Amino acid sequence: MKRLGVVGAGAWGTALAHTACRSGLEVCLWAHEPETAAAINEAHENKPFLPGLPLDPALQATTDLARVCDADAVLLTTPAQVLRTVCQNLAPHWTAGVPAVICSKGIETATGALMTQVVTESLLHAPIAVLSGPSFAGEVARGLPTAVTLACADEALGQTIAEALGNPAFRTYWSTDVIGAQLGGSVKNVLAIACGIVEGRGMGDNARAALVTRGLAEMSRLAVALGARPETLMGLSGLGDLVLTANAMQSRNFSFGVQLGQGQTVQQILDSRTAVTEGVHTAAAVAALAEQLAIDLPICQAADAVLNRGADLNATITALLSRPLTKE
Repeated sequence: MKRLGVVGAGAWGTALAHTACRSGLEVCLWAHEPETAAAINEAHENKPFLPGLPLDPALQATTDLARVCDADAVLLTTPAQVLRTVCQNLAPHWTAGVPAVICSKGIETATGALMTQVVTESLLHAPIAVLSGPSFAGEVARGLPTAVTLACADEALGQTIAEALGNPAFRTYWSTDVIGAQLGGSVKNVLAIACGIVEGRGMGDNARAALVTRGLAEMSRLAVALGARPETLMGLSGLGDLVLTANAMQSRNFSFGVQLGQGQTVQQILDSRTAVTEGVHTAAAVAALAEQLAIDLPICQAADAVLNRGADLNATITALLSRPLTKE
């Protein structure tokens, strides 16, 4: 595997493209905006998303979908809610047999579909893999040590992709549990918003630790109901990603929760941001899945009530803390 396409020139896509250059791959990055592609090619910088970080001069950016698909594998890094549209646009240019590596974290709100389902329905002849784990884009781009999961049902293909992407600062561990890798990366965004609310409300470290622990149980419960292996949720794409995202202001989801806990409204926070906060959308999808599968996910359902249904934050917190005590 020598040539890599990356679809999406946000912070995550740019960071992955940059680190793939470090791994010795020939990388083409697709950007929606011509000015972004031009800046990456000419100034070797993506100012809107990774300001001040020099990009590998070998990294080539384009607005041509056909060009980014001319690769041995393609990483898909666009926001989860637009991934279906992006894949439909990619489909005419896709070569059968070229792997699609999903790096987007979320669940499609309109359908409840996981990202693998979304991509499979559009790219009919693409083997599917999922890249997930604790990985802030800025740290990956700066070459700070990072470890992630590369999940693929075809273990040999997964190992090939993992070895191609990996380098000493970007450790890729392969797995065959595609469902578990996706659910961990999706649900942790909802839990991170909840943890941010705890921080913004000044509820203390004990409360955050309790929320992370009980939230991990909810994540595992949902993932196993959908066919995942429980041990996957104890790995990088589950516990690892949750620990990172639920404890740092670098996290868009955690910082969103902090602002919400400090008294701003959901709409005020959304209006102040240009980057997508996936947990807001994922909360609705997770709550819908919980209802469909008759699974009790009180933290995720409470987050959805506050984020998407206008529930009062104080009343919701009181209701959670007043739930009957039960066996762990």
